Amino acid sequence: MRHAHARTVSATAPTPAAVEAGLTEKQRAILAHLREHADEQTYFKSRLVGEALGLSAKEVGTNMPALADADVGLDVEKWGYSSATTWKVTR
Repeated sequence: MRHAHARTVSATAPTPAAVEAGLTEKQRAILAHLREHADEQTYFKSRLVGEALGLSAKEVGTNMPALADADVGLDVEKWGYSSATTWKVTR
């Protein structure tokens, strides 16, 4: 006979600290940079974020979607593809 195991599901969203704990070190560094430098709405180029953090533009671009998908208190949206990918960040 099989027994069903009850799972408790919380109706509350994870805390920002819990969300950030699930991010990689690079993602947390990028997030800190965005928070420090973002006004109400700011555009960031992957290349310039990378230069500020000692990362390549590719490393920034690879990690930004995780920040866009996570509930980190910022709205992160891929915006442009000119000479470097641009990200629109809104508080």
